[in-house]
Amino acid sequence: MKALVLAGGSGTRLRPLSHSMPKQLLPIANKPVLEYALENIRAAGVREVGVIVGQWAGEIAEALGDGSRFGVRITYIRQDRPLGLAHCVRLARPFLRDDDFVLYLGDIVLPDGITEAAARFGHERPAAHVMVRKVPDPRAFGVVELDTGGRVSALVEKPLRPRSDLALIGVYFFTPAVHRAVAAIRPGTRGELEITDALQWMVTSGAEVTAGEHDGYWQDTGTADAVLDCNRRLLPTLHHTVRGETDHLSVLDGPVTVEPGARVIASVITGPAIIGAGTVVEHSRIGPFASIGRDCVVRSTWVSDSIVLDGSTVADLPRLHDSIIGRSATVGPSGAHHRLLVGDHTRVQIAA
Repeated sequence: MKALVLAGGSGTRLRPLSHSMPKQLLPIANKPVLEYALENIRAAGVREVGVIVGQWAGEIAEALGDGSRFGVRITYIRQDRPLGLAHCVRLARPFLRDDDFVLYLGDIVLPDGITEAAARFGHERPAAHVMVRKVPDPRAFGVVELDTGGRVSALVEKPLRPRSDLALIGVYFFTPAVHRAVAAIRPGTRGELEITDALQWMVTSGAEVTAGEHDGYWQDTGTADAVLDCNRRLLPTLHHTVRGETDHLSVLDGPVTVEPGARVIASVITGPAIIGAGTVVEHSRIGPFASIGRDCVVRSTWVSDSIVLDGSTVADLPRLHDSIIGRSATVGPSGAHHRLLVGDHTRVQIAA
């Protein structure tokens, strides 16, 4: 079985962060979202991975390389315009050939992995198998309806009046039968080739399409709130590891990771938290639920429930909470007044 990972989306809901980096490389617990996807794919026994890339092709290729670091071999496939998930399958046909494959959205987080679903698909081998989850409001998702035998009877993309609360979560297993479906469908109302339409074509044609309900943690990292929620979920999975320097005035409490070259000086780190390589934390409090990237400076500040990306400086603030600070940013006081340089789609909240 092969894998097709989709990493071509623009991430409009994550602006302004996604103006300068692909959303799939946004770090959670100091690891890009795409790396979690590749680790899950490798754990499921897949070695050949195609990665669909768009405008951020260079950045993604630089981050992932040839895949050997993750135990896989990566082939990059360019999609110049976002024309739908089924269009990605069509583009990837020369890579996929006639092999079974898993289609995996590169911006979702599934800490429990896909091994169980992959094993079920390999054992039963229906024409397609989709992972689903019950959601409170299915209108923003592809929605799956099941018959009395538990097989998929209908699929609708973002219905106004959903007839089910089972949403597609972004992992699909296919036999080569999907290629006939992808070739048969036409663009939907959004002008895209929808994978739900391809799956519905398969169902209507009599192919067996099954669904498995995922009851573990799942998150689409398309918004800042979702990214912070993932950070809270993944940080506790890290082990207490100190490979940097801490002085005798500092206190590390709970699961704390201090990466090589980092220095903690006269500070309190409350886990779960991670301090990236080369970062300096001085006279500060970090955590809980804080991820500080590489080569940052945090001085005289309390950072909690936040993500600070590589190369940033945060200094002289009483508390930074529930925040994401972009790469090489500088955050600090300006005296008796506020001075802001705010880009498009930014949200700034200032205490009265």
